[in-house]
Amino acid sequence: MKKILNYLFEYQTLSAQQAKEVMANIGKNIYSDAELAAFITVYLMRTITIEELQGFRDALMEMALPVSFDEDVIDIVGTGGDGKNTFNISTLASFIVAGSGNKVAKHGNYASTSITGSSNVMEQLGYSFKKENSLLSKEIDEANITFLHAPVFHPALKAVSHIRKQLGVRTLFNMMGPLVNPANPTFRMLGVFNAEMGRLYNYLLQNDTAKFSIVNSLDGYDEISLTTDTKVITQDGEKIYTAYQLGKRIVSPEDIFGGNSPEDAAKIFMRILKGEGTWAQNAVVLANAAMALHTTQKFKDYDTCMNMAVESLESGKAYSSLKKIIA
Repeated sequence: MKKILNYLFEYQTLSAQQAKEVMANIGKNIYSDAELAAFITVYLMRTITIEELQGFRDALMEMALPVSFDEDVIDIVGTGGDGKNTFNISTLASFIVAGSGNKVAKHGNYASTSITGSSNVMEQLGYSFKKENSLLSKEIDEANITFLHAPVFHPALKAVSHIRKQLGVRTLFNMMGPLVNPANPTFRMLGVFNAEMGRLYNYLLQNDTAKFSIVNSLDGYDEISLTTDTKVITQDGEKIYTAYQLGKRIVSPEDIFGGNSPEDAAKIFMRILKGEGTWAQNAVVLANAAMALHTTQKFKDYDTCMNMAVESLESGKAYSSLKKIIA
């Protein structure tokens, strides 16, 4: 690692192969905590390159515990690290999509820069993390959704989890999470915290077979926040949508605050999923679910997808999907 660090400190960048080797070594626990912290710090000081992103991703996917499903699945996931401390919007949207009859393999992790990540809230709600393909497939079959806790499937992510938590800032591993779902979903809706990361994701995902949407609220949320306009990037280009186009209204940051603890987050989560959320909370969750459904290109238009999302939430089908996977 010393050689790699000296190279990087001279303002050099890694080739895809070098990046792949470093990430593989991280997964093997070869480096000390101090070396890992120094390595992570490099990418707090400068932008990651396409080659580095590709190499890191290739290594993570090769080391990952494989998962496969018989049907097409979608993942709805954000980078995190936007510093906004919202409630768990992408996870709620995942259950609404599942309630609409579409299969979801939600990839998530504990929070490293905020109060509550998707894994925190799922654990708080009583979900037990699993890695056996048969158990995950059973959840997909019965509830249309399963949850993949990233450290269970990725040794490198597990190796750095404590360092990420101690640093408490956005790191390159925030960037990696949405790209390395071990189920290789057919459809991806990815939230990014800025336009630069959206361009990197777009470049990388153009080489994949999965259909994708990359969303970024222009005020820095890694999801459709409805606090301002949202940029959406797909295989076919990019477009700016207003909050009125996506959710019929603008909401304030206070409307989507996630609370001060995992317990707060779980209470907000359950209120919304039971259909007891505020107008603003519902609007944001439904907009993200509708865009996820729209990403699959299975349905006529965005309005059709929005109607499906509303029906899933209001009928209780989204909540039913949660109840089926909580022990």
